[in-house]
Amino acid sequence: MLVSGVEILQKAHKEGYGVGAFNFVNFEMLNAIFQAAIQKNSPLIVQASEGAIKYMGIDMAVGLVKILSERYPFIPVALHLDHGTSYESCVKAIRAGFTSVMIDASHHPFEENLKETKRVVEVAHTCGIGVEAELGRLMGIEDNISVSEKDAVLVNPKEAEVFVKETGVDYLAPAIGTSHGAFKFKGEPQLDFKRLVEVKKLTNIPLVLHGASAIPDSVREAFLSSGGDLKGSKGVPFAFLQEAIKGGINKINTDTDLRIAYMAEVRRIGNENNTEFDLRKFFSPAATAMTKVIAERMDILGSSNKI
Repeated sequence: MLVSGVEILQKAHKEGYGVGAFNFVNFEMLNAIFQAAIQKNSPLIVQASEGAIKYMGIDMAVGLVKILSERYPFIPVALHLDHGTSYESCVKAIRAGFTSVMIDASHHPFEENLKETKRVVEVAHTCGIGVEAELGRLMGIEDNISVSEKDAVLVNPKEAEVFVKETGVDYLAPAIGTSHGAFKFKGEPQLDFKRLVEVKKLTNIPLVLHGASAIPDSVREAFLSSGGDLKGSKGVPFAFLQEAIKGGINKINTDTDLRIAYMAEVRRIGNENNTEFDLRKFFSPAATAMTKVIAERMDILGSSNKI
């Protein structure tokens, strides 16, 4: 059943658990995500970036989600625009059938970010659509970064309070030390949980963790053994994800882990049988590997059996 992102995340906010927001770029990925939700009886957020929409077509992205949500009506699912770069992009997604959008103006000065987010909120709320925004700059924190440098990169809790009050945004992604992709930390992983708790206290809305790829050992080993190279990547440990949820995170973006698991299986099959060219022989096992990663993540985040 296709529902608003607000419906899913407000429940998680009130009950103190996290919901994975899983990116997709084709049917195989999307179906793998739904299969995990069915296995774990979990609510679901599926999200498409502007790049994914360009690849699939916005009508295809929405159409696939609608078809699967109708096939499995017992799964509450929100379709989210990930990192919308403009007001126009968000409006286009809303008109196409997305039930949640993110306006990412975090690279702009605070006042401009606030103004642009408020514009999106005004139009989205007239349609019953939830809005996500971001504060701070998303990049990893190195061991030797100074306090002043951290304050320049990470979210300012007082600014977050003002931002939420002025914009009416439904959920907020505060920068607390993660980064996108597989290569997050040069030293030991660090997240500013104290800052997160303060943001939650001052805003009292669902919070979002971007750059939350974990790169679990099983996924890493499968990718490396198939001939892949992750160049010493470090993800966010599961224990950190759970600590972040305790601190107030309710939406956890997940993309890189899915891609790594998928490609590890595709490469393994190709290595084992270099005469194989039936796409189904590659895609079905790859989707199964992805479903396994997602199901494990739902248990870790606490969304299993929350329907």
